Amino acid sequence: MSSIASTSAKMASIASISKLPCNSLKNSSQNSKSAPIVASCSVNRVKFPALSTANSAKVKRDFSVRLVSDDEWGPDSEPSSAGVAVLEEKPSEIDVLKKQLVDSFYGTNRGLSASSETRAEVVELITQLEAKNPTPAPTEALPLLNGKWILAYTTFAGLFPLLSRGATFPLVKLEEISQTIDADNFTVQNSVLFSGPLATTAITTNAKFEVRSPKRVQIKFEGGVIGTPQLTDSIVLPENVEFLGQNIDLSPFKGLFASVQDTASSVAKTISSQPPLKFSISNKNAESWLLTTYLDDELRISRGDGGSIFVLIKEGSPLLTL
Repeated sequence: MSSIASTSAKMASIASISKLPCNSLKNSSQNSKSAPIVASCSVNRVKFPALSTANSAKVKRDFSVRLVSDDEWGPDSEPSSAGVAVLEEKPSEIDVLKKQLVDSFYGTNRGLSASSETRAEVVELITQLEAKNPTPAPTEALPLLNGKWILAYTTFAGLFPLLSRGATFPLVKLEEISQTIDADNFTVQNSVLFSGPLATTAITTNAKFEVRSPKRVQIKFEGGVIGTPQLTDSIVLPENVEFLGQNIDLSPFKGLFASVQDTASSVAKTISSQPPLKFSISNKNAESWLLTTYLDDELRISRGDGGSIFVLIKEGSPLLTL
């Protein structure tokens, strides 16, 4: 009786196991006690919820799939019998337009030397960017306006005499024209940085601005400052220089040049110890308005009095290195 009960218990256990998702299948060879057991499992399909149209419309990114061979992963990577598909994000249309715009500035000296064809190309690219402006109300997005902006291109004729100084004074270089906006205090500081053989100096103008519309601000200049020269590194005299087709050896003049440099450095130190020179701005030039037609976190396009265009790039942006 005990053997019959034991056999019944075993049969009940087998019956209960057969009800599980995975069933044990015996090997076709009934005589082999060591035959392996192969398990077959049924897996339920999992359905993922589809993205709603409203959410998917917010993300407008293009991707491309690239097949990467084993060699691209380097010698230390695990070998693969087939290529690996890599998902790459394509630049947006705005990013492409911005790069094309900055590329068109090459050789124009911030717009001074731009040809008529280049000016037409710049205007076309600016028009396309303005139509895709991600910040339609710039004065309502003051944090984006905050910071230092570097002038990359302008059609403002009032700056052209300044931009042409490099040809008039070869030893004085116009390093940078910038505009720093403090949106918390509603102030604007325009700055022009010059560099010479031994020192740099900057001329700045300070102004207040008032918001007049979602795109327009009124600017009132209060005055300016001519900074005292700041000493730079000493000049490195080249071994030779070519002049009128002749190669001139400068090594005999190094001792004389060092003496002159020491004297000039002493004079520069005396000047740099003086306080900056402040100046006022006449009433007729004290006010102007500015319309921001494109704004994101690295590029700003503005139009001023008379339709002048200003294209500025935020300090630290990769666009400055293109």
